[in-house]
Amino acid sequence: MPARRQAIRAAGLLVSVGVLLLVVVASIAIGAKQIPVGDVWHGLFGNTGTDNDVVIRDLRLPRTLLGLLAGAGLGLAGAVMQALTRNPLADPGLLGINAGASAAVVSAISFFGVTSLTGYVWFAFGGAAAVMVLVYALGGVRAATPVRLALAGTAATAALYGYINAVQIMDTAALDKMRFWTVGSLASASMSTVGQVLPFIAVGIVLALVVARPLNAMGMGDDTAKALGAHVNRTRVVAMVAVTLLCGAATAACGPIIFVGLMVPHIVRSFTGPDQRWILPYATILSPVLLLGSDVVGRVVTRPAELQVGIVTALIGGPLFIFLVRRRRMAQL
Repeated sequence: MPARRQAIRAAGLLVSVGVLLLVVVASIAIGAKQIPVGDVWHGLFGNTGTDNDVVIRDLRLPRTLLGLLAGAGLGLAGAVMQALTRNPLADPGLLGINAGASAAVVSAISFFGVTSLTGYVWFAFGGAAAVMVLVYALGGVRAATPVRLALAGTAATAALYGYINAVQIMDTAALDKMRFWTVGSLASASMSTVGQVLPFIAVGIVLALVVARPLNAMGMGDDTAKALGAHVNRTRVVAMVAVTLLCGAATAACGPIIFVGLMVPHIVRSFTGPDQRWILPYATILSPVLLLGSDVVGRVVTRPAELQVGIVTALIGGPLFIFLVRRRRMAQL
């Protein structure tokens, strides 16, 4: 039976990859502007500078790649957060990462005059990393239990959002510029942005997958994990670094997109069980499906305008998550 179960999970992972490839193709081919399939192919492999080629090569391709990276980062960060805090309702915002990135962006706009997405990326990532260090210090470096980390993250989030609101009230220009970023969008994607976030997300994915096995042990409690040979503090630090890299980079590039990091790990856990060695790879693959799929929906439903992906994920994710919680028996961490 265990061998058969492993085979079924592996087959499901391959199916998930196939679904992701289909969504990637849809993201490139479907948009606010209707482009024939032949022109889509020409824009990817035979670019001659026509209007359709520019739309495909310079707009939709970077947007799809950024959605792929951001989705993988948010979903994997959410899965690691839920395992790390042993809280099935945890998401990357629980430790103040989104608040730290937002506070850094509003500071960059209001005090340093930063107006480009390229500038936002570095400030947002720095803010996310700084808050993660602060939360871990407040939680107690050697006694950073899940409850301590959650409480420290909640306190940091409340304080930072108070600061963000104060700055925006005093600086209307910052409010106008922050409004679009805080909704969450892939519309401003470029190959430059993709190149900036790729190294951080790649390293974060590797670190997260490395700690899958010790996270399984920690799910049974710190004392049991130590008895099984897991290095609890080291695992917790590596996991937090992974979450910071994944969620910090994704939030910096796209803004704080909600529900991806919360909902996808729940869906995955319903058919993989609590084994992080399967939850993490599945979350990495299926989260971009949700994010890119939502982005495609947002491009189509309000043609020729677009609905930001952060709004669509909230509209889709809220009712679906309520349905999952009420109708399905979710596996426990």
